[in-house]
Amino acid sequence: MQNDKKNIDETVSLKLYKDLLRPRMIEEKMLILLRQGKISKWFSGIGQEAISVGVTNALNDDEYILPMHRNLGVFTTRGIPLNRLFSQWQGKMNGFTKGRDRSFHFGTKEYKIIGMISHLGPQLGVADGIALAEKLQNRNAVTAVFTGEGGTSEGDFHEALNIASVWDLPVIFCIENNGYGLSTPTKEQYNCENLADRGLGYGIESYTIYGNDIIGVYTKVKEIAEDLRENPRPVLIEFQTFRMRGHEEASGTKYVPDELMAEWAEKDPISNYEKQLLEANMISVEKIEALRAEIEEEINYNLKWAFDEPEVEPNMDQEILDVYAPFEYIEIQPGSVVEHIRLVDAISKGLRQSMEKHPDLVIMGQDIADYGGVFKITEGFMDAFGKERVRNTPICESGIVSTAMGLSIKGMKAVVEMQFADFVSSGFNPVVNYLAKSHYRWNEKADVVIRMPCGGDVGAGPFHSQTNEAWFTKTPGLKVAYPAFPYDAKGLLATAINDPNPVLFFEHKALYRIVYQNIPADYYTLPFGKAALLKEGQDITIVSYGAGVHWALDTLEKHPDISADLIDLRTLAPLDIASVYKSVEKTGKLIILQEDSMFGGIASDISALVMENRFQYLDGPVKRVASMETPIPFSKKLENNYLPKERFIFALKELLAY
Repeated sequence: MQNDKKNIDETVSLKLYKDLLRPRMIEEKMLILLRQGKISKWFSGIGQEAISVGVTNALNDDEYILPMHRNLGVFTTRGIPLNRLFSQWQGKMNGFTKGRDRSFHFGTKEYKIIGMISHLGPQLGVADGIALAEKLQNRNAVTAVFTGEGGTSEGDFHEALNIASVWDLPVIFCIENNGYGLSTPTKEQYNCENLADRGLGYGIESYTIYGNDIIGVYTKVKEIAEDLRENPRPVLIEFQTFRMRGHEEASGTKYVPDELMAEWAEKDPISNYEKQLLEANMISVEKIEALRAEIEEEINYNLKWAFDEPEVEPNMDQEILDVYAPFEYIEIQPGSVVEHIRLVDAISKGLRQSMEKHPDLVIMGQDIADYGGVFKITEGFMDAFGKERVRNTPICESGIVSTAMGLSIKGMKAVVEMQFADFVSSGFNPVVNYLAKSHYRWNEKADVVIRMPCGGDVGAGPFHSQTNEAWFTKTPGLKVAYPAFPYDAKGLLATAINDPNPVLFFEHKALYRIVYQNIPADYYTLPFGKAALLKEGQDITIVSYGAGVHWALDTLEKHPDISADLIDLRTLAPLDIASVYKSVEKTGKLIILQEDSMFGGIASDISALVMENRFQYLDGPVKRVASMETPIPFSKKLENNYLPKERFIFALKELLAY
């Protein structure tokens, strides 16, 4: 045995053995239960335990690990109570997700473990964010994150490596190369000899390690971790191992050649390590049998506990309540000093004041530091707050959104600037599947604001003009603000940053430099979910937001004979539908104006809500006015034809005459 050469004492050697044995025995039990129909699904890590156990033992208990569904050894080595793990797999309340998710799709900050989502890639960026927070908080800590060889083909993998490299983040990227992504062999997944070689392209130190040798894994990772704590930087490790069972049990392993299975069966990490311990007289057969009996008793006891636990009983109120992290809005009134400024200035000043109020707030985005952003909203911020808090990012929207989530997990706040709202499509997955779902799934907030310069009427064409709020208003767990005036923008931005929930903050760039207002110079807040009644009338209710509010105002100024309530929604999620109902009860008619194209937009939902809940007050059909069902054209004449500004007055008069 090589323990003496690698300075592994007997206590550690035996702990590693016990830590290997526990997940193996749990898995063997799960496979029996699966065949008995007592659990619904299982992703096996049999044959790969040395990687999970070795990496976890090499890290300190207060350092974060982001595992995947074959890393049971991470959870058991960190000492998570088995009854909670078993309850999690049974969808019981004592688990970590209240029955809302399964297997290892959860996190627990108590044990410094952040589990995966099925989309795999975002957790790599989350690890970047956790590691960035460790650096900013002056903690000499390492973060380890796992992926499989299949996951290295995802864009998130490359984005996360690049971010970590550029920012010198102490992340250990662990690739478990087990030969197959479901049934697809490695030769059909990548064309380099070793996946570790990919680190070279990012300037990252990388290693290829035999993953079935527990001592080799533990000692090498421990050595790397100790160095990274003193010299922060990312390291990429490719662990060569093999998946001895199917991707999940239903898929089987018929696609694997028999000789390959036999070859790796001889390399089993537990039986081989057990043999080494016996040869070194560090353990006896009797001790092994006693240890197995002890673990089996532990498994059976906790399984009974989990099986006896009642099924989760649905509680509709609690389900809705848990979508968002608790947030108690505090109204902060400004002083009497006012200034006459543009929308763009209000956002900039509001952001600056939030940076002063929250020393743990980090802003990230393309060109936002020295350059000040393409709209100059963060101009001067780097000099005021430093490059650590005002961070230029590579062009990698998905990776940066995930990084923001990692900062939030570590108790920090993040504002991400999308250079244009259109570009959020490149980061769509972590927004709608990670930020939006984390609190509902495992009670973890996503304290992230994503600023979204949006909208047309500037001749910018199909890729710089979209107003894509409807992508997010339909996603439970996200909040959406869309101010039309400087006063609202500044106050709502302050609230968005105070709120621990993810907020999409839309800023219409055509309004940036043309809309002025006298607004308070001091810091203040405005509540979400409260619309503004801009004009009062008797004949019709007009509802809009963003640039549409200004189009409606212009229309009413040109037609003073029209008596209308004009409601500016200000936030779309939460939506102040009560103000709409109240107005419709008075006027009996409703027209909704939006810049987005018609189908699937906010106007459709408001129309449906009013039809369902205030139909008896209506004196005519609810009318929606929106842009054409085409991408946004570049030519000014075509764009004018696309936008609903000119069509609005005809629809308004038509409804008034109904």
